[in-house]
Amino acid sequence: MRKLIILLIIMLFVAIPVSAMEFNAPEVPQIGEDMMPSSYDSFGEGLWYVIRTALSILQPSFKVACGTCLSIMAVMLLSGLVRGISAGQENTIRLVETLMITCLFLQSGETFIQLSREVIYEISNYGKLLLPVMAASLAAQGGVTGAAGIYGGTLLFDTVLTSAITKLLIPMVYIFIALSVAGGGFDSDALKEGKAFVKWLMTWVLKIILYVFTGYIGITGVVSGTADAAAVKAAKIAISGFVPVVGGIISDASETILISAGVMKNTVGIYGLLAVMAVSIGPFLQIGTQYVLLKLTAAAGSVVSGKGSSSLLRDLCSAMGFLLAMTGAVCLMLLISIVCFMKGVG
Repeated sequence: MRKLIILLIIMLFVAIPVSAMEFNAPEVPQIGEDMMPSSYDSFGEGLWYVIRTALSILQPSFKVACGTCLSIMAVMLLSGLVRGISAGQENTIRLVETLMITCLFLQSGETFIQLSREVIYEISNYGKLLLPVMAASLAAQGGVTGAAGIYGGTLLFDTVLTSAITKLLIPMVYIFIALSVAGGGFDSDALKEGKAFVKWLMTWVLKIILYVFTGYIGITGVVSGTADAAAVKAAKIAISGFVPVVGGIISDASETILISAGVMKNTVGIYGLLAVMAVSIGPFLQIGTQYVLLKLTAAAGSVVSGKGSSSLLRDLCSAMGFLLAMTGAVCLMLLISIVCFMKGVG
């Protein structure tokens, strides 16, 4: 009896109180709040709700994009007609046509550029609120080193990418559009060279940051596993074809997202993934719609108008493509990081 009493006293002194920790994801930014589902039990159902809601509110933007492209097509048809009856006025017609197409494009193009900037800010800021919660959840389960590695790396690359986009790439989109407009109105080798250099620089800034980020995530060993080969192949083909500039890099990382389907047990992680999709998918579809319609307009306009206007439309389409690439890059970075945390938390 004496030994039992001593043992009970010792147990009382060494007993450590234990309490469950609850981690709540931050609220979704207002830009994506209306697209969030009411339940987060199933990632597939939640994602389908986000996509369906985004498509339902796409109609006004689609009408605006169609109106812009139809107006541009009308200008190109009119220019082709004037060329047929006015000999010797090619330069004047080309300049007027370029100015009119530019004015029509900027009515919606400027809105899309600002929308892309806003979405990139919102995704980046939301990531700065969500990732500490995911890191704390992973650290609480013993993954202190993994949490620190993922969080520190993601924060660094997100800061670099967001700063590069807002301070360098978006201003360069304006420069690219200006050079394209000037090249559409005047046939100059110097303008072509300048435009090609700006396009090359924007492309490689995005690619280098994403290559280094995906390489860092791979080196940490967090991203591992297998997914259905057919699903991976289908995802890579779809993503690579739809997202310009960085589609190949994003498609290479699609296996990471698909692998995460097996670890969708963390409510905070599911909420975070859906939140990122809700914030980005609407603007991404709006810009993507303008991108596709401009491509179609450029293809149809090349039949009825001159080379200058067709080249200008292709360049304007490239500008929309860069906006898609920037938005997709920031979204991809945060999605992969969330998935990595979820694999650690399980």
